[in-house]
Amino acid sequence: MTEQYGTPGPRPVGRADLHVHTTCSDGTLTPPEVVRAAADLGLAAVGITDHDTTVGVAEALAMSASTGTAVVPGVEINTEDVAFEVHILGYYIDLGSERLQGLLRRLRRGRIERAKEILRRLDRLGIRIDFDELAHREDTRALGRPHIARVLYERGHAPTTNAAFRRFLKKGSPAFVERYRITPEEATSAIVAAGGVAVFAHPGLLGRDSTLRALMDVGLAGIEVYHPEHTEDMVRKYEAMARDLSLIATGGSDSHGTKSMRTVEIGEATCDAGVVDQLRGRSTAA
Repeated sequence: MTEQYGTPGPRPVGRADLHVHTTCSDGTLTPPEVVRAAADLGLAAVGITDHDTTVGVAEALAMSASTGTAVVPGVEINTEDVAFEVHILGYYIDLGSERLQGLLRRLRRGRIERAKEILRRLDRLGIRIDFDELAHREDTRALGRPHIARVLYERGHAPTTNAAFRRFLKKGSPAFVERYRITPEEATSAIVAAGGVAVFAHPGLLGRDSTLRALMDVGLAGIEVYHPEHTEDMVRKYEAMARDLSLIATGGSDSHGTKSMRTVEIGEATCDAGVVDQLRGRSTAA
């Protein structure tokens, strides 16, 4: 399956941001714009890790050829571990894997049904947002609450998108709806079955180290050590854990673009570009 990613080029040297979102989910830059921004920053590699979709990978890979910045194909899957949300990153997956793509389709359908129910609840509050208009205007394959928050802000229902999220969409607020749930084990197993490398995202924000260790039994191979919201103590802790458990230590900004709810620039957190070789070497689909 190496043809989908081509023959490996020269070993990336420098820094890599392996966790970036595009307009294909809830980012504000298109896949080519993400690659161009990474290249302008001098990054050796950038990871395309949209929520529940891999549709932006092909565009990003095409742009990579003209910039010299390598693209690491990926995905981020949101899961639930009891009452906790756990995010699993998958890198160098077989994009044609029916098991993985079937799981992602289910998750995207769940997002649509969730959005429709949120809009019904907003309607009962006197706020009318047409679903077809929302879906068309956002042009995303993974519709989510940030898209609705942006519309609420633009229509004057809150002073910022963050305020709209807190007022209407977060857990306990009047329009909150639970997501379609899958377990971390399901996501990890699907990534591994697709030949990819499963990585536990921003563990310091979750406090679920026991889950991380348990996922190694189903093939978890990496841990996101470097993240903008990780403290220095967290970084040292997870660097040690990666060494002790023989996990690949990755890093990335988790950027959604400068106009998103969470304004973090591409490149705010990175890892050594040599990690790209480790990920590709561990994959059976690359």
